[in-house]
Amino acid sequence: MNNGGKIPARCEMKKEDQWQIEDLYASDELWEQDFQKLKEQMQEFSKYEGTMGDSAEQLYQVLTEQDRLNMLMENVYVYANQKNHEDMGNGTYQKMAGRAQSLMSALSDAVSFVESELLEIPQEKLQKFLEEKEKLCLYKRYIDEKFREKEHILSKEMEAVLAKVYELGRAPQNIFQMFNNADIDFGTVHDEDGREVQLSHGRYIQFLESKDVNVRREAFETLYEAYEKHRNTLAAAFDANVKQELFFADMRHYGSSREAALSYSHIPLEVYDRLIEAVHENLPKMYQYVDLRKKIMGVDELHMYDVYVPLVKQAEKKYSFEEAKEIVKKGLAPLGEEYAQILEEGFSGGWIDVYENQGKRSGAYSWGAYGTHPYVLLNYNGSLNHVFTLAHEMGHAIHSYYSDQTQPYPYAGYRIFVAEVASTCNEALLIHYLLEHAQDDQEKAYLVNYFLDQFKGTLYRQTMFAEFEKIVHEQVQNGESLTADGLCETYYKLNQQYFGDGIVHDSQIAMEWSRIPHFYTPFYVYQYATGFSAAIAISSKILAGEPGIVENYKKFLSGGSSMDCIDLLKLCGVDMTSPQPVNDALKVFGEYVDVFAEIMK
Repeated sequence: MNNGGKIPARCEMKKEDQWQIEDLYASDELWEQDFQKLKEQMQEFSKYEGTMGDSAEQLYQVLTEQDRLNMLMENVYVYANQKNHEDMGNGTYQKMAGRAQSLMSALSDAVSFVESELLEIPQEKLQKFLEEKEKLCLYKRYIDEKFREKEHILSKEMEAVLAKVYELGRAPQNIFQMFNNADIDFGTVHDEDGREVQLSHGRYIQFLESKDVNVRREAFETLYEAYEKHRNTLAAAFDANVKQELFFADMRHYGSSREAALSYSHIPLEVYDRLIEAVHENLPKMYQYVDLRKKIMGVDELHMYDVYVPLVKQAEKKYSFEEAKEIVKKGLAPLGEEYAQILEEGFSGGWIDVYENQGKRSGAYSWGAYGTHPYVLLNYNGSLNHVFTLAHEMGHAIHSYYSDQTQPYPYAGYRIFVAEVASTCNEALLIHYLLEHAQDDQEKAYLVNYFLDQFKGTLYRQTMFAEFEKIVHEQVQNGESLTADGLCETYYKLNQQYFGDGIVHDSQIAMEWSRIPHFYTPFYVYQYATGFSAAIAISSKILAGEPGIVENYKKFLSGGSSMDCIDLLKLCGVDMTSPQPVNDALKVFGEYVDVFAEIMK
């Protein structure tokens, strides 16, 4: 672990703490070869235009060749971006990532005729093709999906234009990522020992968990001061991203950006709205939690920089990465021996990039390309939160592993809506294991405190984010432009609503919208809240020993996109079209608030 005042450079990191990116490409030169090969082959793809309806064999050939190009593009794109994420200040990999992005846009352009041409083939003729050629049946769901989306798929010419415009549409996100990961300088703050240290994304969270209020306050004010200096630039980038999202939604004849985003996974808008409504109804539980936190901390005023500090002394404990792996293995044992073996393969097989280094992308994620093992990026700091992050990201990784092993390429990729179920189910199992093995009330209180904070951050906070997105995207749809003042006002009011009157709403929190990377992938974050609710339901079934649930859960993990998200969850007996999972999860939160209050008397 790297605990010194200076963040190490990438070249100073131990090999065993880095992911084995060479499993994807052994060298940049091999990547370049595939880049050039893909560039040539996608230009040749144009020969298929106008031929898809000629015969079953020809249709099959076009679809398989499209898959082959997309798989190669995945390799090229993932490698370039993961190398860039290792050190986003490295110009070589900045350029490679940019070239990969341009090539992806060019590939989208090259294959843009496929969807519209497929939809021109009469369905009776397609049915005949499927009967004639057995191998073509692989694409039956793909074909059915396209016809389900027919009204949103444009002419060949318009699809080609949109493919070219797509790269321009990514500009706001790219600008924000470079600013947030490579250019912004937070300066220095003082740690608990009074040492002046560099402030970073990773260290900010650590400082907010400090028992020293001066450390928390200085980190909070210093970080937001840096964003405040660029408030108008950040608002312009945010506004541009919301507008480009609306542009694509309008072009594809959706009623709104939100409808367009949710339609990809066939999620009804009511699921989104019902989530917000359910959380609103249960805000008194959050206010009760805030009041309890204030009471336990013994402060006259509770501030926004006080909501992350653990309330129990044992929270100072740090876990080595080796300890974290062992804890996660034990916590996920209820998922069975097969799952445990895959988990061990991930831990020892070069899947994970462990610690923070200079320029490394902030946060954590799981990613990869079909045909190779998944990868996990961490910025591990030894906190319990990061132990859970390990379990969370390995949930994603093993979900990908199961889907890639089970599904053919067209259906291996799963939708975001179900992605967060696998990761948060792991977290729910882990917290149960740790609570079961708590040595005394002190340790139990520590874990309940952690669980409540995760609940606050996942269900309440992500729903607040989701409501913020809904409001600002609707403002743009109504012809308004987003300004720094307007965004701050909207965000500040929501913060007041969600946290209540028991806390001081420090003025700096109004700028929090400006530092949330997920806002550049609109209408993503609500799925953390719905996924958390589904995960509570599935983990409860697993822990209760419900007959067949582990095997059914593995079927879910293996499903990829071979079924609609709602139907995949029904394999585990969870119906997200019902408000029940969200309401049940919120009930559990309330129960744990009461448990915590009783322990901390």
